[in-house]
Amino acid sequence: MSFSSRGRLNWWMGAVISASLLGACGSPDEKAGEVPVEGESARDAVAGDVAVKLSTPRQSLAAREDVSVTVTLTNVSKDTVRVLKWHTPTDGLKEDLFAITVDGAPVEYQGRHYKWATPQATDYLRLAAGESVSYTVDLGATYDFSRTGNYSLRYDSDAHGSAEGVSQLRSEDLSLFVEGRAFVGPEATGTVSAMALSTANCSAARTTQVTTAFNDAKTMSTGAINWLNNPPSPYTRYITWFGTYSVANKNIVLAHFNSILSAFNTKSVIVDCGCTDSAYAYVYKNQPYRIYVCNAFWPAPPTGTDSKAGTLIHEMSHFTVVADTDDHGYGQSTCKTLARNNPANARDNADSHEYFAENTPALP
Repeated sequence: MSFSSRGRLNWWMGAVISASLLGACGSPDEKAGEVPVEGESARDAVAGDVAVKLSTPRQSLAAREDVSVTVTLTNVSKDTVRVLKWHTPTDGLKEDLFAITVDGAPVEYQGRHYKWATPQATDYLRLAAGESVSYTVDLGATYDFSRTGNYSLRYDSDAHGSAEGVSQLRSEDLSLFVEGRAFVGPEATGTVSAMALSTANCSAARTTQVTTAFNDAKTMSTGAINWLNNPPSPYTRYITWFGTYSVANKNIVLAHFNSILSAFNTKSVIVDCGCTDSAYAYVYKNQPYRIYVCNAFWPAPPTGTDSKAGTLIHEMSHFTVVADTDDHGYGQSTCKTLARNNPANARDNADSHEYFAENTPALP
């Protein structure tokens, strides 16, 4: 779960922004809309249902000040609508939801990249007709504001190429002058050993499952490399997940899998079992080689579609020093559509690499 973001996108009709104070408490309205009213139905939000506004107390921030931005969501439709929290900072900023530039140059997102599972009822935020909620986020915790300059901020759910069917939410641009400050990312706990695999926050039983998944991921990566080194015509497996076939295009994917397998075989990888989100896993792209596995990881099959081994391949591909993939689409249906409509993004998509490696059902 980078891009280009993000979730099982084919389920993401109506993804929109809301916000919460990252790592702290939000406004008194923070829980608004989260508890369904008995007998009240809510439809998925579509484009135009929810208006988004950004605001900040000052237009110039010193280096000692947080880059705090208040996000206000207003349901401007006549119906109660629901939106996925994954595309909001309701539980913390967990996706690349902002388009940010400094003096015209893009600002890099430094936050989490998730592989999401099928959403449950508790994964949605509900907004009644006319209802507004406001939250404050510290963008400096997940975006790099180390450069002094004039920043342009915009919430844009499609800023990085969301899949077809996602409700795009976009605010107006907000201009800020920000004095540069060193970016301090999240601190990882636990110690990585010199072994190829270490674990953190894992029980003995979960350590066993992680070890099996790790070895299966190496086997699946090797299988992908073997296929790519001698692809059989008419290249059905490649075309299904990556689109237009050419030797040059194939070699890009081959290089990715060579890097993925090399990381599994030669780097000090740590799998952290401490995540309790309703996702499979996440990583920070610039913090190799630590993979955080979450609640959906444990009931997943060892191999096959959306497997434990495939999840590790997905997340390993995200690291900047490995394949630097993003999340342009999630789920087999969305990834197949991505391969047909945008092969370049498919070759940069983590789930596409996972499904190619899992090869379930098997394709020639």
